[in-house]
Amino acid sequence: MPHLALYTFGVLKSPLADPAPLTREFYDSGEAVYRKISRHSGYLARAEAADGDRGMLFEADWGAWGEFAVPTWYGEGQTVETTALAATLSLWTDLRPAFDAVYTGLHRKALNRRYDWFERTGHPNHVIWWVSDGVIPTWQDGLHQSFAPEGTPTRIKGIGPKSDQAR
Repeated sequence: MPHLALYTFGVLKSPLADPAPLTREFYDSGEAVYRKISRHSGYLARAEAADGDRGMLFEADWGAWGEFAVPTWYGEGQTVETTALAATLSLWTDLRPAFDAVYTGLHRKALNRRYDWFERTGHPNHVIWWVSDGVIPTWQDGLHQSFAPEGTPTRIKGIGPKSDQAR
């Protein structure tokens, strides 16, 4: 049976390494949200860096989840000191449990505060796709191909792997 991959992405108002109260508050609340979501019915797994360093996304070892990748429109830093984003990649049994986890409980409370922590970019903040049973989605998979409403592949300028920028 296929599983649902969910990649979420948000540009923070300040780098994760910033010691400001709002940055600390976001990071600290994220730990509790992750714990709660990981116990949610339908949750299977999420990408976690092997070293688990705060702000270490681009150089982290993500194992089977692949090399970390972000939308081409992300223009902030990529070092531990300058990374200003929050990204998750998770695997679910179906859309309903993922939706319920995102829009209820602690995560819903965090969503209510999102504009305290995140920029309004005008870009999508998540992508969802199906993977075959036993397949671990990668960060790159989420940025690989856009689809029109009828399901046909389409291109959207500024969204996709960085290699697409050169085309």
